Amino acid sequence: MAHVVQVPTAQPYEVTIGNGLLPLAVGGLPEAAARVLIVHSAPLRAQADRLRVLIEASGRTPVLAEVPDAEAGKTAEVASFCWQVLGKSDFTRTDVVIGLGGGAVTDLAGFVAATWLRGVAVIQIPTTVLAMVDAAVGGKTGINTGEGKNLVGAFHEPLAVWCDLDFLTTLPANDRVAGLAEVVKGGFIRDGVILDLVEAHAAALRADALDDDAVNVLQELIARKVQVKADVVAADLKESHLREILNYGHTFGHAIEYTERYQWRHGAAVSVGMVFVAELARLAGKLDEASVERHREILSSLGLPITYQGNRWDALLTAMRRDKKTRGDMLRFVVLQGIGNPVRFEGPDPALLLGAYDAVSA
Repeated sequence: MAHVVQVPTAQPYEVTIGNGLLPLAVGGLPEAAARVLIVHSAPLRAQADRLRVLIEASGRTPVLAEVPDAEAGKTAEVASFCWQVLGKSDFTRTDVVIGLGGGAVTDLAGFVAATWLRGVAVIQIPTTVLAMVDAAVGGKTGINTGEGKNLVGAFHEPLAVWCDLDFLTTLPANDRVAGLAEVVKGGFIRDGVILDLVEAHAAALRADALDDDAVNVLQELIARKVQVKADVVAADLKESHLREILNYGHTFGHAIEYTERYQWRHGAAVSVGMVFVAELARLAGKLDEASVERHREILSSLGLPITYQGNRWDALLTAMRRDKKTRGDMLRFVVLQGIGNPVRFEGPDPALLLGAYDAVSA
């Protein structure tokens, strides 16, 4: 049975989590939409074609834009290609963009929709755990530049998000586990039940194939993490205060991604990032040792990394200074003062930062 999470922002929408949702997604297209752009990557060509057939059957004109997979698709050049497709297909303000894919595709599709004609509707159909629980929900869109990740973007809320669990049955275990890092993040910053569920079912969740019980647990975890994000973005859509807590582990995690030229999975980098800020909070007297150890145990039980190379500090520090939470020369982190109690930590002593890095260095 599908689970529906309401996102009560200024333009409310629903996130539906269940199986066999593609026909429902097409049925939910606005009546005025005559054309629908499907942005997808090459690995999802067959699923995009299935969606195309459903859209054609609804009496609309589908247009496909195949883009490079993963972070290679989040560039100004790829966005420009999508704009060309929209222009040549005579897309108007009543038409719709669909993002079909992982987090990179939903980020790109949202950004293209936000910028075409100063904003057209976007519907997100995420196909990975990471995209379902994070990228597709909350209205953040963006592309990468040579200077860093997601530095160019816009806030543009979707009309709807359809999380079809059927996509997850063929998702490689490593990709599924990487997405679970974002789920665990939701447990540390707000919903402790998420942590309890992961601790109880870690082996089943990281298995090569998911049995029925694991699928049910995964659906509950996705719904709970989406609810966390819905509550936060409803209170602070444009990240002026509360929404920053969703960046727990991301400042250091994004720095790893940048330093590794995006060869690390996002969830793997954020996993190390969460341990880093847990250690930072411990050194600053804000978090107890048991809570830090719980970070390590939960993340490692899923097979996620909890350490990084010990000779990259200068490069990581330079990358962190580009983080969007930074103000002037002051680094700002989200840390915990206990499980479920995230706070902002501004301008930590360099010795604390280096100590936290030492604690996660392999």
